[in-house]
Amino acid sequence: MYVHAATAAETSTWPGTIFLLGSMGLATILIIAVLATLHEFRKTRVLASDEAAMRQLVGRYEQLAENSLDAQQRVAADLSELRSRTNAIEQILRTVE
Repeated sequence: MYVHAATAAETSTWPGTIFLLGSMGLATILIIAVLATLHEFRKTRVLASDEAAMRQLVGRYEQLAENSLDAQQRVAADLSELRSRTNAIEQILRTVE
């Protein structure tokens, strides 16, 4: 039994242990780097999606603003026409009296 323990101690050398620990450390660093890159890529996609949605919202707002301005101008023109008609009717009623 002691012979087997001595053989096991001789096969596990310090350079092998250092190589194994270094490989594990490098693998850990690479995995962390890959995960960080994937996270940043996902954040970039989400931001691009948000910006596209914001642009679409701004476009719809500008279209609504244009439509509202056109409607206000039409209402102002109709109101002006009603005022002129009302003034004409008032003048007719005054001349009839």
